[in-house]
Order: sequence, then structure tokens, then C-alpha cells
Amino acid sequence: MKKSYIIAIVLVAVAIGVILSTFADSATYATFDEAMENPERKYQVVGTLSPGKALEYNPEVDANLFRFYLVDREGLEKEVVFKGSKPQDFERSEQVVIKGKMNGAAFQADELLMKCPSKYNDGSEGLKEFKAGEES
Repeated sequence: MKKSYIIAIVLVAVAIGVILSTFADSATYATFDEAMENPERKYQVVGTLSPGKALEYNPEVDANLFRFYLVDREGLEKEVVFKGSKPQDFERSEQVVIKGKMNGAAFQADELLMKCPSKYNDGSEGLKEFKAGEES
């Protein structure tokens, strides 16, 4: 076999490996039940803030720790721990998308996406994204 064929086969194999690893690491939409079944995998959970639960954020103690409760599309409520500051107007969010994975009984979120009414678009909705470690 020629050297050029061997090199081409190796390059194709590496490209396939990179593509597969990229798709394997991407988060998929799920419910809390699905995330609990496979806690080492990253998921995106869509839900609403739990109406009866308080948001826990004390910047004087830890400015990068924000806890809240989210109800997913199936009605299951879980605590969410976000290692970042509380986004401004978080309480007004109509819907929240959290990205991360289960850590015991709580969901460890790396990113938050908030669906809020936009004050600049006559009540139409906008999305705001926040990642762990970023200021709001």
C-alpha cells in the first residue's frame, strides 16, 4: 500500500473521531428524570421557576453561588446550583433553560438561558444567556 493511502486513511479516521466526540459531548434536551438516569452526561433542561420557593443568592458570602428550584416540562421540581452570579431580573423569567448535569439530588448548571419579556421590543420575548463565572 502506498504511503499516501495510509496517510489518507489515518486522516479520515481522525476526522471521524473528532466529529463523533463533538456530538457525544453536546448537551441534549431532557427532563430531570432523564438527567438522573445518566448523571455523567450533560443535558439541557427547560422549565419554569418554582413558584413557592425562594431564590438563594448572597453575594457577601459567595458571589458565585446561586441556587433556585426549577420545575421541568413533566412537572418534576429539582434544586439547581449555578456557580455564577444571579442574573439581573431572573425572577421575571417566563422560562429557563439550564445546561449541565445531575450532581446527587441537585442539577449542577454550567449555563443559564432566560426567556424574558424584552423591555425594548414592546413585550416581545428575548433570550439572555449566562455562563458559570460570568457577571450579569
